[in-house]
Amino acid sequence: MFYYPDSVFDWEHLDPLGHLLDRAKLEEVISFAKTNESKMDRDIGRALEGGHFSEPLPEGEVIGPTEPRKDPSGIIVHKGKILSQWGPVERAEMTFSVAKSYLALCVGIAFDQGLIRDFDQTVESVIDDELFKTDQNNQITWAHLLNQTSEWEGELWGKKDLIDRNRDLNLPPNTPSKKGTHRDLKKPGEYWEYNDVRVNVLSYVLMKLFRKPLPEVLKKEIMEPLGASDTWRWEGYKNSYIEIDGQMLQSVSGGAHWGGGLFISSLDHALVGLLMLREGEWNGQQILSKTYLEMLKKPCEKNPDYGFLWWLNQRKGFSRYSSEKALFAFGVGRNLIWIEPEYDLVVVVRWLEKDSFEELTNKVVSVFI
Repeated sequence: MFYYPDSVFDWEHLDPLGHLLDRAKLEEVISFAKTNESKMDRDIGRALEGGHFSEPLPEGEVIGPTEPRKDPSGIIVHKGKILSQWGPVERAEMTFSVAKSYLALCVGIAFDQGLIRDFDQTVESVIDDELFKTDQNNQITWAHLLNQTSEWEGELWGKKDLIDRNRDLNLPPNTPSKKGTHRDLKKPGEYWEYNDVRVNVLSYVLMKLFRKPLPEVLKKEIMEPLGASDTWRWEGYKNSYIEIDGQMLQSVSGGAHWGGGLFISSLDHALVGLLMLREGEWNGQQILSKTYLEMLKKPCEKNPDYGFLWWLNQRKGFSRYSSEKALFAFGVGRNLIWIEPEYDLVVVVRWLEKDSFEELTNKVVSVFI
């Protein structure tokens, strides 16, 4: 029988000693997370304007809201209960590409409601939009958008897909790279590339599919049933509005390159992580179908470390210490939600230096072995 909190404000805590866990090792995890704080400027707006993503002006213009961040924070949830926490866990902060993984949850709702029947179906056959009328784009499927192999070509909200072509996720910020330079596009499904413009295209067409803003979908279908706070918000850009059924609705972003994205607390992240750990089930209610979650965790042929906008560890590519069943939502900063079925764990970490992630997983796992 699994434990589920009544809400983010009414969440039981575990006593490490009562579960034969080493309190000193837990304190070492917290100390390590605080000591290895992200080097990203705490003034997020200044970091973006200063070229954190190596995007010179005017292409890299910030067009969405930003907020300065606070101290590092994090939560370790074991067997559904809070084992340890540190920092301002109740404060809603920018979370960068973790928003992509929330976008995948909205896709799951669309699938479970029958709005998307087949992920191999072309988007153009479902959504009538000029973004998918070209020869390059009309064969793009929902799966291509979700596993970042769409090779979509064009411009959305003043940002061309070219801005993220040739992006190398392993390069440190503000370093010279080929990012933003021309690369001949392949057919949809033939090439994997992490591209925020293309993720924003998915967000846009998904809003057109629901015919309502995605934050409304996320709130009603996921966050409210989990008992999340009302402090989170999901932002788009100053120019990302379209008219649907006589109303001007804002399309939200799947990241925060140019501002916007998901502003959310570590506590709310932990609730969502627990939902994923419990395979979409919450206190007797199946919020996301197991059928969809199995598809979400299927490795992309062009990048086996990636599923539907979530990162996988089936090849131990992210951490030697977390299990092959581990699932990650990652964002710059480093922001992360780590789902670890092997130890019945959810770990949320905010503002950790990227190179410290694997050692953090080592220290967390050492608490349980």
